[in-house]
Amino acid sequence: MSDLKPLPAHLIGGNFLLTETAPDLVFTPEDLSSEQRLMAQTAEKFMDKEVMPNVEALEHQQEGLTPKLFRQAGELGLLGMGVPAEYDGLGLDKTSAVGVEEQLTRLGGFGVTCGAHCGIGTQPLLYFGTEAQKQKYLSKLATGEWMAAYALSEAGSGSDALGLRTKATLSADGKHYLLNGTKMWISNSAWANLFTVFTKVDGQHTTAFLVERTFPGVSLGKEEHKLGIKTSSTRRVILEDAQVPVENLLGEVGKGAYIAFNILNLGRFKLGAGAIGAAKESLKIAIRYALERQQFGRPIAAFGLIQQKLADMTTRIFAGESAVYRTAAMMDAVCETGELMDSMNPPFLRGLDEFALECSIIKVACSEILDAVADESLQIHGGYGYTEEFPAARIYRDSRINRIFEGTNEINRLFIPGLLLRRAQRGRFPLGPAIAKVSKDLLDMSPLDEVSGDQLAVAQALLVNAKKLSLFVSGVAYQKFGEKLGEEQEVVAHLSDMMSDVYLAESALLRTRKVRPAKANSSIMTDLTLAFINDAAGRLERQARQALAATVQGDELRAQLGIVRRLLRWSPLNGVALRRRIAKRLCDVGSFPALVAGH
Repeated sequence: MSDLKPLPAHLIGGNFLLTETAPDLVFTPEDLSSEQRLMAQTAEKFMDKEVMPNVEALEHQQEGLTPKLFRQAGELGLLGMGVPAEYDGLGLDKTSAVGVEEQLTRLGGFGVTCGAHCGIGTQPLLYFGTEAQKQKYLSKLATGEWMAAYALSEAGSGSDALGLRTKATLSADGKHYLLNGTKMWISNSAWANLFTVFTKVDGQHTTAFLVERTFPGVSLGKEEHKLGIKTSSTRRVILEDAQVPVENLLGEVGKGAYIAFNILNLGRFKLGAGAIGAAKESLKIAIRYALERQQFGRPIAAFGLIQQKLADMTTRIFAGESAVYRTAAMMDAVCETGELMDSMNPPFLRGLDEFALECSIIKVACSEILDAVADESLQIHGGYGYTEEFPAARIYRDSRINRIFEGTNEINRLFIPGLLLRRAQRGRFPLGPAIAKVSKDLLDMSPLDEVSGDQLAVAQALLVNAKKLSLFVSGVAYQKFGEKLGEEQEVVAHLSDMMSDVYLAESALLRTRKVRPAKANSSIMTDLTLAFINDAAGRLERQARQALAATVQGDELRAQLGIVRRLLRWSPLNGVALRRRIAKRLCDVGSFPALVAGH
């Protein structure tokens, strides 16, 4: 798009597939300032003192308890971090908010309450509201005086987010819109004061409204009986000729889809960041149990298969955390330019649009990291983990919703390659030339066994080739299916998983090289990075082979599988030794933060 100013290569969404990034250009958790760490510590103390001791009461929704704790979080500034100071927020960037989001999600349901409020609940108003709307509502939301909710989903729409049946019609006197319909699965609904409701004006034009719960015609259904996140409220929002003043229209008539999808992009990032926090909590619980539980005269943490589980959990968290902070800082850097996507209506900060692809990667990868960690934590607890007396069961139940929230992981997998293709068609991303160059240069590429240097250097060379392979397989698929590639969902999902593995693996590698450039080979971070990349190599090859086998056959397939082998020639590392070192150090220090802090 010609109206967008050029950005540095590392600040272009999706460009990690096309270029190599210097480690010093990547933000890592180790770069957090003392002030940023203090905010996370404030959230940690709040959770330790006020929230976690009340888990049972919160899980049974003791009357008034969640709203009380929610307001306390607001008084501490934990709900208004991204809201400008003129509206009683702290005006902090997204990188500063990650540590707070991680802490609040240690209790899944409470994390949903705060996350839905701060993210998809408040951000539509923050980014698309008029000054009058912000003056009226934003301060109340930032301080926790009011709670916000986001009402998009409906019973029949499912993953077709804009298949709305809720209608809005202008009243005869032109002073109100009358809203009719039912919204499903609305987080915070029992306690929310303000809903962002998506409708179709006159049954045609997707439009957003700011709806107060006290407006005539607004009512709620009963509390849903959920598998997990029982601390949170989930109900239907029922609109029966709900009277919404015309000044509460958000944006413009017909612009609701643009608002919905941009806000969902941000929600996906916040969900992923929170999932990493919950995964750290689950890992801490698993470590503690593994050290306390005695079998055959010694703690189960001494056994190889338990060590393998602990190390796998830690390795995935490390890669996910690295990608989260990298993405947050990139968004902040582009947002600081103040540049708007002014070719769109309404305008929107480029920094929040630019990394939509990375936000979906974060959402899918981190929600699945949390699921894997919660599952293994329960397994480590054995039969006790299956009882509600131990926290592993609750965390397991709470984790499952994240693969459905903010667009299912299946929808997000389709979105990732699809977005690259759409940007390429608009001249915003040079996907075609990149694919053409890779195809042309394939024969000149050096196999990995010719790369000299330490293991991190070999791992970096693997990722360079993995990027080329992702582009090559994308090109083969597009050549075969053309504009109908989107209908080949299985192939698109394989491409998405390849891109996700590359992004997380590279984020971990860049973090390690930045933090300990002189002693990388002896660092625990090196073990974590190599363990992740060692596993990713196998996943990348499997995804590439499956995508190609679904696309071409015969001699052509055999030739292309040869290219896969050439690009991903990787001698497996001793994963047993890597995991034993990781697990031993983890058990010595007791938690993930302590592990990486002592790298």
